[in-house]
Amino acid sequence: MTSSRFRPISGMSRRGVLASGGALGAGALLAACGGSDSDAGSPAPAATSGGAKPSTGPFSFTDDRKTTVALDRPPAHLVAYVGSAAALHDYGVECAGVFGPTKLKDGSPDAQAGDLDVAKVTVLGNVWGEFNIEKYAALSPGLLISHMYDPKSLWYVPEQSTAKILGIAPSAGINVAGVPLTTPLRRYAELAAALGADLASAANAAAKNRFETASAGLRSAAKAAGGITVMAASASADSFYVSTPSSAADLTYYKSLGVDFIVPGKVEGGFFETLSWEAADKYKADVVMLDNRSATLQPRDLTGRPTWMQLPAVEAGQIYGWPSEPIFSYAKCADQLEALTKAISGAKKVS
Repeated sequence: MTSSRFRPISGMSRRGVLASGGALGAGALLAACGGSDSDAGSPAPAATSGGAKPSTGPFSFTDDRKTTVALDRPPAHLVAYVGSAAALHDYGVECAGVFGPTKLKDGSPDAQAGDLDVAKVTVLGNVWGEFNIEKYAALSPGLLISHMYDPKSLWYVPEQSTAKILGIAPSAGINVAGVPLTTPLRRYAELAAALGADLASAANAAAKNRFETASAGLRSAAKAAGGITVMAASASADSFYVSTPSSAADLTYYKSLGVDFIVPGKVEGGFFETLSWEAADKYKADVVMLDNRSATLQPRDLTGRPTWMQLPAVEAGQIYGWPSEPIFSYAKCADQLEALTKAISGAKKVS
């Protein structure tokens, strides 16, 4: 996992670097990564709603670790990484507890929470490395769900506590790295269906149709753009990270649709190239997709960085806020396809 924002912590794992500042293009775990607020509203029921129907039959799901969870009845009191919970919510499946970036310092929802009502879920940890095991156990969880950027690790489940956490309830991991966007989208839809979601409902069918229409729209825009280049990047206080499309599910998919990405030459760990701020102008592009997670620096934070300000895309105002950890529902991914299509369609050749 990678966690990036201001100051790196020595000895942090690659997972930690991805989590704080740039899953797929970021820096290091924050010394101060937003509020560490673990408090929560009242636990949400294990219920499902809005397109999901309670089921009393057996439950079975094989995750991307090839681990099968088989239960006599669907699990109650789901607990999930916030991005996983947000994706399931879009299908009508609700979680009782979440962990990962859920609330900002003022208590409002983090963008990674999607449409979750953050006042109605128990927050077990809001920052990298934080997971309240006692609160988790008190929820009587039936299933823990998270992304996987590493085949052996569940995203935002602290490595030092993994054995204890996974000993409390079954778990399911969905791989989101090194595969095209359509793969985790399909897998989260399959998990939602196993948990009671009606994928054929009007809302869910419309979201998938919109995703397909938006994909065709991006393909057309990329073809018409005529050589517009795009750089996916993330910023921390110490470094500028340029992502390689092959590692990120969304970038891989956009590239397959014809988006012309800058591919960094010295990729570390399969995810990104780390540049000092003195060398942040190494790559030139017409559009910059800048990681917009709350743990990363944004354009307003970078006005004092000459190499940033001199990038052709920055000078032209062609910066697109990039959610480098997509919410893997058709509705949310359609949003991103449409936004990128607009950015490319409106861009001028400046590099």
